[in-house]
Amino acid sequence: MNRALYSLLLHLGLPIIAGRLAWRARQAPAYAKRIGERFALGLPPLKPGGIWLHAVSVGESIAAAPLIRELLARYPHMPITITCMTPTGSERIQAMFAAPEYAGRVQHCYLPYDLPWAAARFLDRVQPRLAVIMETELWPNHIHQCAQRGIPVALANARLSARSARGYARFAKLTAPMLGEMNLIAVQTAAEAERFRRLGARSECVEVTGSIKFDLTIDPELPRRACALREQWGASQRPVWIAASTHTGEDEAVLAAHRELLKQWPEALLILVPRHPERFNAVFELCQRQGFSTRRRSTGEAPLAGDQVMLGDTMGELLFLYALADTAFVGGSLVANGGHNLLEPAALGKPVLSGPHLFNFLEIAAQLREAGALLEVGDATALAARVAELWQEPARAAQMREAGLAVMQANQGALARLLAGLGRLLGQV
Repeated sequence: MNRALYSLLLHLGLPIIAGRLAWRARQAPAYAKRIGERFALGLPPLKPGGIWLHAVSVGESIAAAPLIRELLARYPHMPITITCMTPTGSERIQAMFAAPEYAGRVQHCYLPYDLPWAAARFLDRVQPRLAVIMETELWPNHIHQCAQRGIPVALANARLSARSARGYARFAKLTAPMLGEMNLIAVQTAAEAERFRRLGARSECVEVTGSIKFDLTIDPELPRRACALREQWGASQRPVWIAASTHTGEDEAVLAAHRELLKQWPEALLILVPRHPERFNAVFELCQRQGFSTRRRSTGEAPLAGDQVMLGDTMGELLFLYALADTAFVGGSLVANGGHNLLEPAALGKPVLSGPHLFNFLEIAAQLREAGALLEVGDATALAARVAELWQEPARAAQMREAGLAVMQANQGALARLLAGLGRLLGQV
C-alpha cells in the first residue's frame, strides 16, 4: 500500500470513522464536540510560526509537559500549538497550561484526521517552524505535507516494539517513504533505533536519546500533601494499595486480589483507577455488585473506616493517587495491552507491580526488574500474594523503593539530549 492508496481508503472509510466517533460519543459525550477541528474546520484562533507538538492522548500529554515547558523557556517568542486526538487528552492539556503565564504562548486544538486536504489546511493555518510528534503516532499525510513545506519533523521519545515493527513492515511502501521524510527520530533504546532504520528511516536521523519519562520531576510538596490527606482520612495506619490505569478484564482480577487481602487486613483500602473515564461508572457499579463498600474520589468525601475501595474517577490526579498508596500495581499488563508508565510510581518511591504484558515498556521493565524494583504477577492470586508480602516485609518494600529511585537517577538526561536535537532542527529553518 502506498500513500495514494492509503488516502483513498481513508476517504472511503469516512462513514466508518463517523460511526466510530458517534459510538464513542455515546460513551463519552465530549467526543460529540469540536468535530469540525477533526477536519481542520472551525479551528480556534492560532498564532502561526511556532512549534507544533502532537501528543495523542493523556499519557503522551503528561510525558510531553516537561519538554513543552523547556521549549517555552528556550524559545520565548515562539507559540507552541499542542494537538491531541481525545477529549481526555484535551482536558489534560488545557489544565496543565491554564496558568496566566501560558496565555498567548500555548494554544491547543484537535489534530485533524490524516486526510491530505485536512492536513494541508491545518498546516497552512499553523505554519510551524518545527513539528514534534510524541512517541509513535505516525500519520503519513501530515508528515508528507510537512516535508512539502520544508517543515522539519521530529519523532520524540520514540518507541517501537518488535510486534509494531512487524506491523509497519507489512506496509513498507507506505512506511518507508514516511520515515524517510522525517528529520529526527529520537528513540528510547538502541534496539528500537535499529527497527526504525530497517523500516526505512535515514540512519543519520536516528538518535538514541533514552526515555524522557525518566526525567520526571516530583514536586516535593506532593508526598507531603498525600501524607496530610491520609491523616485527614484517618488512614495513616491502614494498608493502602493502588491499581492504576486498569483496562476491561483487569478490574475483576484486582478486586479478587483485594478480597483475599481483606481476609488478613480487614482495614485495607484499594485505590482503583480505570484508565479511561468512560469506564468510571461501570467500574463503580462493578465494585458495588461485588459487595465492596466503595467511595468515589470525585465526591471529595473521605473514605470511612468501613470503606474498602476508593474509585479514582478524577482526571489529572494519578501522581497524587500514587503518592497516597504504599504499593502500586500498574494496569494494562494483566491483559495484552502492553502496559503503562511504570516510572511514575517508581519516581514516588513505591514498590511497583505489574502483569506480564509489558511489550510497550520492555526496556524500562527490564531495568526495573533487574534492579529489583518491579514484581510481575500473572493473576489475582499472585497479585494478592505479592502485595501481602510487601506489607509483611517492610524491609523488602524499602529495598524496592530505593532500587526504583536508583533506576530513575541513572537514566536521566534524555530530555536534554532531545532538546539538543530539536535545537539543531530549529537552527536549520
